Amino acid sequence: MAAGPGRTARGTVLAAATLTIMAPALIAPSLPAMEQAFADRPGASLLVRLTMTITSLAVAVTAPVAGVVADRIGGRPLLVAGLVLYSACGTIGYFLDDLHLLLASRALLGVAVGGVMTAVNAVVTDWFDGPDRASFLGLQQVFASLSGVVLLPLAGVLATAGWRVPFWLYAVAAAVVPFALLAVRDRHGTARPTAPGGGRAFTGGVLGVYALALVATLVFYMAPTQVPFLLSGQGVGPVLVGAVVAGSTLASTLGGFTFPALRKRLSSGAVTTVCVALLGTGWSLVGVTGGPAGTSVGLFIGGLGVGLAIPNLTLRLSETAPPAWRGRVFSGLVAGIFLGQFLSPLLVQPLIRATGVGTAFTWSGIALIAGAAVAAVGSSIRGTHQERTNP
Repeated sequence: MAAGPGRTARGTVLAAATLTIMAPALIAPSLPAMEQAFADRPGASLLVRLTMTITSLAVAVTAPVAGVVADRIGGRPLLVAGLVLYSACGTIGYFLDDLHLLLASRALLGVAVGGVMTAVNAVVTDWFDGPDRASFLGLQQVFASLSGVVLLPLAGVLATAGWRVPFWLYAVAAAVVPFALLAVRDRHGTARPTAPGGGRAFTGGVLGVYALALVATLVFYMAPTQVPFLLSGQGVGPVLVGAVVAGSTLASTLGGFTFPALRKRLSSGAVTTVCVALLGTGWSLVGVTGGPAGTSVGLFIGGLGVGLAIPNLTLRLSETAPPAWRGRVFSGLVAGIFLGQFLSPLLVQPLIRATGVGTAFTWSGIALIAGAAVAAVGSSIRGTHQERTNP
């Protein structure tokens, strides 16, 4: 067996992981000033908001293509190409004065994010097996969550100097490229294993993982998109709102740290049930309390659930995906996560109009808790049946 990756290779992959989940949101602090800057352009209000959401949509649409590329040529070449495209299409927004060109650059940024995220998952799964894989996936979630804790507040500070300045944060990817070229290696080299026929990799279990990722992300993304409106309606200022929302991201980091230990004690299905229950409990608390203190606690509990969910779902896929299909299988997970981001405000808005923001959180939480309860009962029944049939 080939030697494991060195510290530089591991650090490079973790650095790349920080550039993915929160990439669409890095310009969020710039949106109000951007809207003012383009106020004289037709449809400026809608187009400015699309500059953030179109990135998530582009990730969801193009990630499957990135998966095919990863399976054909390996994770390392896709990682390098994705980082280069990420840096170029992210930073070019600083120079663009045409909203339509800016939208095009943000869509291409989504293509890059999908490539980087798919490549990272494929490389990590190639590198590690068993408990080592679970540990590194937990660490990967920690670094991905830290990007929200560090980069989003930094983007807010930079936005005070001008709405264009936060676009320079995307240049961080360029610093990762030399390390990806020199240190990262695919375990199988450039020769990829032969792919199985038919499409047997996409089983019902794999599709179920995709669905869970989409729903969990859709609900979790209510935090950055809806909590500001919930708290601002009570006179809470933007600084405190930002701190409260950041708590959910910080909790995701804690979830990544605790995942390896929890996975040793519980099955993958049990961990999933715990994740859904935590997210549901947290969101119910947000809806019932509504104030800054209760919302902070609720977001922290929900964020902890998501911090456990992402590495757990990734691990479940890594244990079932044939090596030759890992890129394609993982690309579906990436697509589910970012499609959830894109759909969250669209699907939640009708519920908010009918019931209000707080009640929308309450009902979302209750639905998740009910789902977790059904899953727990079903798991218990299956376990009892297995004991009876296999005494």
